[in-house]
Amino acid sequence: MKLVPYRAYQCRTPKLHSLVGFFAFGLLMLMPLAVKGQSSGKQESTPITLVAFGDSLTAGYLLPPSAAFPAQLQVALAAKGYKVEIVNAGVSGDTTSGGLDRIEWTLQAPADGVILELGANDALRGTDPTIPRENLDKILGLLKSKDIEVLFAGMRAPQNWGPEYAKAFDAIFPELAAKHGVSLYPFFLDGVALDPALVLQDGLHPTEKGVAEIVRRILPFAETMARKIQERKTAANK
Repeated sequence: MKLVPYRAYQCRTPKLHSLVGFFAFGLLMLMPLAVKGQSSGKQESTPITLVAFGDSLTAGYLLPPSAAFPAQLQVALAAKGYKVEIVNAGVSGDTTSGGLDRIEWTLQAPADGVILELGANDALRGTDPTIPRENLDKILGLLKSKDIEVLFAGMRAPQNWGPEYAKAFDAIFPELAAKHGVSLYPFFLDGVALDPALVLQDGLHPTEKGVAEIVRRILPFAETMARKIQERKTAANK
């Protein structure tokens, strides 16, 4: 761009020159007001901290950190306009008993919400369903006592333990969600489990594409959770 000397803009008629200067001065005075009006009408997203608390399905077994469930969900929520940080608190091999043992320690850092995904390893081991029920009941009770928003991810038992076991285990999640009044995502591996194109060679853990499919399906639930937290935090700051 070629810069033109200021004198090229000077008017030959003094009256016209002063008139131009008057309007230019007026525009300069109005510009800050216009900018202020635009910025005051914009809704800024309230920062949110979520904790993805689970086992290897949350941790991202054999995947790079950027491909794990918390990282992919954070990107998806950011694309929806939410200023969110999701902490990966997944521990491979963890059971509901292990989760109960470490939940207090995990919550030492402030959290607005928790995505609770546990139970798969209990089911794989054929653990008596009363045990994961009791553990998850205590975890949900603790989160409720701390006024932390919860998205509870359900799990399903493998069929090799028989229909009675599967019925008792699968019922844990909707029943506890109703008891504690938390949002339930019925099955964390919905659309991914047993699909060879979306799971690793072990047939259990999702690939990066598998995680993306989980995120795609759970996103509406996570977005509702984030919106509730954001509205509550905004109201509290007024």
